[in-house]
Amino acid sequence: MSDISPNRDQTELWNKGSGEAWVEMQALLDRILEPFGRLVVDAGCPREGSHVLDIGCGCGATTLAMARRVGGSGHCAGLDISHPLITVARKRAAAEGVANVSFIEGDAQVYALEPGQYDAVISRFGVMFFNDPATAFANIRRSARNGAKLAFVAWRSPAENEFMTTAVRAAAPFLPPMPKPDPEAPGQFAFADKSRVTSILEESGWSAVELERTDVACQMSEDDLMIYVTRLGPVGNALREADEPAKEKVTAALGLAFAPFINAGFARFTAACWLATARA
Repeated sequence: MSDISPNRDQTELWNKGSGEAWVEMQALLDRILEPFGRLVVDAGCPREGSHVLDIGCGCGATTLAMARRVGGSGHCAGLDISHPLITVARKRAAAEGVANVSFIEGDAQVYALEPGQYDAVISRFGVMFFNDPATAFANIRRSARNGAKLAFVAWRSPAENEFMTTAVRAAAPFLPPMPKPDPEAPGQFAFADKSRVTSILEESGWSAVELERTDVACQMSEDDLMIYVTRLGPVGNALREADEPAKEKVTAALGLAFAPFINAGFARFTAACWLATARA
C-alpha cells in the first residue's frame, strides 16, 4: 500500500478474516449484490469516454461493469483497502479481457489520488467504514473534476433491515458478548441517518446532495444463506474463534431464526438502502 491507513481496524479486518471470506464467497456475493451495482452504475451515468473512480471496489464487479459502460476510450479505477480483494479484481479483469480498468490498493481516506481526474465516483456499500468520513469524502472530492457526479448505495437503519440483523440476535446467546455498535462508528449501518450523511457530504465539498430511499428485493438459496450468515459479518468473525460446540449451537439457532424468510428453498428479503447522489 502506498499510504498509511488511519483505519487500522478496517485494514486488519479486510486483509485477514473478512477479506479472505469475501474472496471465497465472491461468486455468491456478486449474485446477491448485482442489483446494487447496477443502481450505482446507472446513477453515476457517465458518458462514454469518462474516467470513473469506484470506492471500496472489492473483487471488482462494479469496476468492470462501469469500465464496460464507459467504453474503450474511458477508464474505471477501483480503490480498496484489501489486498486479497484487489488481487482477485486484477485477475478478473485480465481473465475477462477488460483493459480499461486499473486497481489501487489503498485507503480512500488518505490515498494520494490525482486531483481533478474523475468525471464520476461510485461505490457499492464501500463508503460506510471510514473513521473520519468527512476527511475521506474531501479527499475523494479533490480527485473529482468540477461537476463530477458522486453516486453510492449505503444501508439504511438496522430496524429497516431485519434480515441483516437476524444473525447477530440469534447467535448472541451462544457467543462471547459482542460490543453494542455505535450507530456512527465505521460499519454496515454507519450511514443510516440521512441528515448525518447529508452533513458529511456538504462539509467535504459536495453539493446538490440527495438521498433517495431505495428498497431492493433480494433472494438466495437456503444453502447459500447458511454459508452467508456463518462466514460474514460479526457472527462470521466470532465463529472463526469459537469452539465446535458453540458453532453447532449457533448454526442450529440461525436455521430457526431465518426460517420465516424461507419459502420454496429460497430466502427472500428486502434490502432497505439509500441511493445517494451529489455533485463536485
